[in-house]
Amino acid sequence: MKTILVPTDFSATARNAAQYAAEMAIAINANVLLLHVYGLPVVYTEMPVAANDAALVRAHEKALASLRTSLLETTSNRVNIDIELRMGTFFTELKTMCEFYKPYTVVMGSQGSSEMERILFGSHTIYAMKHLMTPLITVPAGVVFSSLKKIGLACDFDKVVDTTPIDEIKMLVTDFNAELHLLNTGEAEVFDPALVYEFGLLRQMLETLQPHFHYISNKNTDQAIIDFAENNQLDLLVIMPKRHGLLDKLVHKSHTKQLVLHSHVPVMALHQEIY
Repeated sequence: MKTILVPTDFSATARNAAQYAAEMAIAINANVLLLHVYGLPVVYTEMPVAANDAALVRAHEKALASLRTSLLETTSNRVNIDIELRMGTFFTELKTMCEFYKPYTVVMGSQGSSEMERILFGSHTIYAMKHLMTPLITVPAGVVFSSLKKIGLACDFDKVVDTTPIDEIKMLVTDFNAELHLLNTGEAEVFDPALVYEFGLLRQMLETLQPHFHYISNKNTDQAIIDFAENNQLDLLVIMPKRHGLLDKLVHKSHTKQLVLHSHVPVMALHQEIY
């Protein structure tokens, strides 16, 4: 059975992401696994010492159990929810959990309601999107799951056979019976035979999904993608960070509107392993 893994720090945004994941799990008949990673507090005496505080562990366990109970209530017990508490560094433990459970996707909150939440949990989210090979969906604050009827995939039509995770895209679109919108993120405004060739290959690989193709010729590619996703009411925007380096551009400080931290549309990072 599919599993949706939900890391949480118990902030309002993380709780909203957990609710989103629970509703998504119902839609595809999946389980939910709530994960909280904590580090031992350091007690400063003459020498810094990590304190193994049993009370702190119990507090984390109680918070996880409380979140599970809340989600079961809001979903009328229609989804199976398990909890996992681990000590260590966030990304290391998340990666270990993904390798063990091989989840359908990871779901995280993309923004915090406070500046501190944006700095702490937001930085975890950005790092995970860039480095975690498991599909990862980031959910903006306040976004509620209803369905995934329109899915957009940002693609520059470059070496599509080697760089596009076709099987994962097909599974995602099929599971939610969604429309697939392919967004060409190139900047060229003139005829390019190579682009036409790659376009033909991608059309052939995805022909069973009957995708809609859109060409975005704009020097400010990231802003154009954001605008398209919001103006066309996409339910999910899929990017491939490893291949295109798009995420690095989108979260650069010089951009006024950062995709992951400010988008009103959930964003999925989908990686293609290169062998």
